[in-house]
Amino acid sequence: MPPTILSVDDERDVTDLVHFHLTKAGYRVMTASCGREALETIRLVPPDLILLDLMLPDVDGFAVCEILRRQAATATIPIVILTAWATTDAQSLGLELGALDYLTKPFSPRELVSRVRRLLDLRPLAPTIGG
Repeated sequence: MPPTILSVDDERDVTDLVHFHLTKAGYRVMTASCGREALETIRLVPPDLILLDLMLPDVDGFAVCEILRRQAATATIPIVILTAWATTDAQSLGLELGALDYLTKPFSPRELVSRVRRLLDLRPLAPTIGG
């Protein structure tokens, strides 16, 4: 089964663009339009990587990141912040809260796919049975 990516953004055009390019690259893509929906989706179907907007209508991306990092079941899921918020303070805080990468909108779909692929390739491999 291909790796699953969760794209969390309240802008439908962004999740559609992400879905199109990552599906084309061979990934399974789920979407959520707010922080609460993202947390529920992650609880039910933990993704292999999360693309997380910061400016969400209910629970913001900083809080979602912090919640995920405090829970053992989600603490190691790679998070990439994908946001229009381009300040160095926002970037620093996102990375301090546990995001592994930070991309600003507008973004290059090619660069997004490349960064997703790199982060998924860096994950530790699950041990095989008997070895």
